[in-house]
Amino acid sequence: MFKNRFSLLPVLISVFILISMCCRTALLISSLKQIDLNLFSLIKIYTIGLLYDFIASSYFFIPFTIYLILIPAKLFKSIIFKIFTSALILFQIYIIIFSGFSEWFFWDEFGKRFNFIAVDYLVYTHEVIHNILESYPIPFMLTVIFFISLLIFFLIYKNLPFFKKSFTYNCGFFERVKKGAVFLLLPLLFFYIFDGQSLSKVSSNQFNNELAKNGIYSIFSAFRHNTLDYDEFYKTLNIKTVMNRLRQLIGFNENNEKFVKNEGKELKYNVELIMVESLSAEYMGALGDKRGYTPHLDNITKHSLFFKNFYAVGTRTVRGMEAVVLSVPPTPGRSIVKRPDCHNMFSAGFIFKEKGYENKFIYAGYGYFDNMNDFFSHNGFKIVDRSDFNKKEKTFGNVWGLCDEDLFNKVLKESDKSYKKGKPFFNFIMTTSNHRPYTYPNGKIDIPSHTGRSGAVKYTDYAINKFLRDAESKPWFKNTIFIIVADHNAHSAGKTSLPTRRYKIPLIIYAPEIIKPKVNNKLASQVDIMPTLFSILNWSYKSKFYGDNILSGKFHERAFIGNYQKLGLFRNRNLTILTPDKKVTEYHVVDQTLYNVKYKKIKPMKQDVIDTITYYQSASYMYKHKLDRWK
Repeated sequence: MFKNRFSLLPVLISVFILISMCCRTALLISSLKQIDLNLFSLIKIYTIGLLYDFIASSYFFIPFTIYLILIPAKLFKSIIFKIFTSALILFQIYIIIFSGFSEWFFWDEFGKRFNFIAVDYLVYTHEVIHNILESYPIPFMLTVIFFISLLIFFLIYKNLPFFKKSFTYNCGFFERVKKGAVFLLLPLLFFYIFDGQSLSKVSSNQFNNELAKNGIYSIFSAFRHNTLDYDEFYKTLNIKTVMNRLRQLIGFNENNEKFVKNEGKELKYNVELIMVESLSAEYMGALGDKRGYTPHLDNITKHSLFFKNFYAVGTRTVRGMEAVVLSVPPTPGRSIVKRPDCHNMFSAGFIFKEKGYENKFIYAGYGYFDNMNDFFSHNGFKIVDRSDFNKKEKTFGNVWGLCDEDLFNKVLKESDKSYKKGKPFFNFIMTTSNHRPYTYPNGKIDIPSHTGRSGAVKYTDYAINKFLRDAESKPWFKNTIFIIVADHNAHSAGKTSLPTRRYKIPLIIYAPEIIKPKVNNKLASQVDIMPTLFSILNWSYKSKFYGDNILSGKFHERAFIGNYQKLGLFRNRNLTILTPDKKVTEYHVVDQTLYNVKYKKIKPMKQDVIDTITYYQSASYMYKHKLDRWK
């Protein structure tokens, strides 16, 4: 034991580890049905967890260690600094416990430890803080955390006699540097030895792996790895081999593009593309759900071209936007939408502009969030967001945006403006009501506001139906195609790293005067929306799209699914996954229902591996070398 002020650090590290273990245990108990529960699994979870807790504590107390080194002995022994140091210790305990509480709610939402999403939430503090304030009894929770922290501090103060004495020892600067260096070298050593979360892979069950992690360490790791270079982290092939195979798969020429030719007259129908926040397949009655949350959408599917085997590419809104507008599979790290170099991409927006359309991105929140305004405004769209709504147009809202009824009323007005100009229009519409805190105007549906996602889903269903009925009275309605698609599923957690059922979403193309109702069961992806739409419009165009026309008899069924690290290709009931340790794993889907999926791990098939690498390595290569740009 150090006989001076540095005796405080082992105590605080122990407190950190104890609280982290309690947090891990609470999360484990809450997920008993999802984890692989046996003695060997528990030993691995807690052993690796202990290691990550210790590593995380070494990072966490770097500022306090520096503080202990810098403060001279005379000041450190003064009454003011005794009080200040005690307050600082209490504050650190408070942060550790606060982190544990926060992890509980993050786990409840995502089934994961803090990750890349949490990093984004730290960036967009206004939306996140207000979302939390609107969703939970924050003042009460903060008070409870404070008293727990105070109790722990009091127990340390009363039961560890050296705690008080640590303020009385004289300790020169060089001695402080020597003793403090031990605590500073540890995190430096861990930084170079441990790269990310590789040790947490204790099981094939993703929940077990997440439990082995430490939340605070995970958020620092996610921040450190928010950009992943494909060639550095993933299994690769010779780039010439990759590009040659890509040409076979997609039909690109030597310039990595193709010309899509359709015979006959090109059609100029208006397009209203509604991207619905978190519209999981498991909430749709038309896809098998029996709870009745989407009665209007279920009815609309009967009069639409309805795709029943359709998949989102990712777990975030911007991933869905990227896939639809750019028709590319997800690249590792953050979405292209959020990267600084996201301008002048080969975007559907530019194709629409070439055809004489007026394009608008319409959003009832503030589009600076997730860099949406910047992305859309530099890829062929005008921006209409919350700042463009006047007072009369704002009837209800929360931190994420105005309610979906307000959004769709604005869409009607913007569509009228485009129609009066005599121009066909393409509106990309993003909803927000199906998002925590799940608040919406009361009296619209039979589920009270702020009671959970089920009510938010049903309200959005109501708002979309109202929009379509209101649109029927417009002169442009009969000449308009309405596309309804989710951005991603409501939940992404599962026992495997990329649970296929969690990525399944609905796609509805509704145009009663234009398209005959039909159900399409082909396995397809968000990247296929624009090529399919352009085939309906009978357009000829130059393409750099990875997607294809689902309605074509030559369509090759497959879906791209991923998160910010793992990249998957799903086809022929096989899911091939690339991970940033240059490994490839493959699973066969034995059975999949709306609420469950059974896998069998198999030896990766050579052609599946080649094609999965081809899609993802080429997409990263194209972006890195700016071959995916408009001109």
